[in-house]
Amino acid sequence: MSSMTNRLRIAVVAPACAMRREAADRVLALAAARYGEAAPEIVFHPQCFLSDGHFAGSDAERSAAFLEVANDPAFDAIWFARGGYGSCRLDEGLFARLSEAARAKVYLGYSDLGMVLARLYRERIGRPVHGPMPADINRAGGEAAVARALDYLVKGDPAALEPSVMKGTPVAAFNLTILSHLLGTSYEPDLSGHVVMVEDVSEHMYRIDRAFFHITSTPSMRRIAGIMLGRVSDVLPNDPDFGKTEEDVARYWCGRGGVAYLGRADIGHDVGNKIVPFGTTAVA
Repeated sequence: MSSMTNRLRIAVVAPACAMRREAADRVLALAAARYGEAAPEIVFHPQCFLSDGHFAGSDAERSAAFLEVANDPAFDAIWFARGGYGSCRLDEGLFARLSEAARAKVYLGYSDLGMVLARLYRERIGRPVHGPMPADINRAGGEAAVARALDYLVKGDPAALEPSVMKGTPVAAFNLTILSHLLGTSYEPDLSGHVVMVEDVSEHMYRIDRAFFHITSTPSMRRIAGIMLGRVSDVLPNDPDFGKTEEDVARYWCGRGGVAYLGRADIGHDVGNKIVPFGTTAVA
């Protein structure tokens, strides 16, 4: 893919929370073992390991690191290190400073990074992709998630994709809470005619319900082709019990908002999280 070398070059940055060096070392070892001499060159920007309270460095440091690697023509792809929180605090002006080199890249991540993927998609910059991140290697069985992401980046492996991606309809995928928060902001892309997949983790069911209310009540979201529900995991206990499942909630609000409910999607905050490139993927 790279115009500078035959070896794929991937830059890793952390617009939200920091990752540990030992996790980065495990990712590098996995890539080397999986691909041998054909392994991509994965470069972890030093910013990934900074600490500024909750964040991987200050807002300025995180913004500068992202801009640096995005505009570097030596890299073919940007792989976001991990989620957490912080992507919305990046310097908003950096998107206007992204170069033609930035427009040629794949950008891979999920969770909090849905904010950045959405803005890139809105601005038609590069190829935003929802999928596993390096820090997923810390999950039990996380090597499979990281390998899936690498297989997509290195060889575009169709087995890594969420199955409905190959049906030819434009798609996008988000953490449910992040999608709810970005609607109506300068980060919201035009998702008219798209199948929108959503997933979430570690939320109370009433918050899942509230997010679905917001999403399905937003006029722009009533122009989508429909919603697919990924996994909603580690739901926090309600007192009293909410009494409904995530699918009950999705069906209720889709029905009330006139948005098609299209069933389940194979995405989530887990090692089974499949790849969803935004837009339309050509069917081979």
